[in-house]
Amino acid sequence: MSEHYFTQDPASSAEKRTRTVTLGGREVRVETAGGVFSPDHVDTGTKVLLGTVPEPAPGDLLDLGCGWGPIALDAALRAADSEIPVTVWALDVNARALDLTVSNAKALGLEGLRAVTAEQIPAEVRFTQIWSNPPIRVGKAVLHEMLRTWLPRLAPGGSAHLVVAKKLGADSLLTWLSAEDGAGLGPDFSAERIETAKGFRVLRVDRAA
Repeated sequence: MSEHYFTQDPASSAEKRTRTVTLGGREVRVETAGGVFSPDHVDTGTKVLLGTVPEPAPGDLLDLGCGWGPIALDAALRAADSEIPVTVWALDVNARALDLTVSNAKALGLEGLRAVTAEQIPAEVRFTQIWSNPPIRVGKAVLHEMLRTWLPRLAPGGSAHLVVAKKLGADSLLTWLSAEDGAGLGPDFSAERIETAKGFRVLRVDRAA
């Protein structure tokens, strides 16, 4: 059976490859490798997401399923440019993805970025923003559990932006997020579709202030 990018310890070649990509409004050089999501470029869904999200807000920002780090790096670069006090938490189960995110952040001088597993995020941390190209291919049950775990950790007034391919169930995910018997986020939360582009939907989840 083929290996998935959400494998904890990928067995595929760890040989690093250098790529030039556009993040934070500039061209930067990053390292990627096999065994992580979209190792050769910034994928289309992530580009759609990054073209839709607002500027980073002061506080803690979560990149849920960070891969080699494009979303987290983009957020940290933007925050550094604006001198906004933001801690970016780049979360993944894939150890190789976390190592790549750490090395890319270090190469770009981004001290406010932390690449972590779920257990390494203190329980008291609440996020002003969550940005994610979630790993849809983990399956609906795992995806739903992931969102039930992390969306309630939005701070009051916080928002999450999720990008999902239309053909992979973006509309049904929005229905689930919005239904009382779906995600079960409670009356303080609302969800809507805010963008459609290149076969992807960007869904926004807000927590009332």
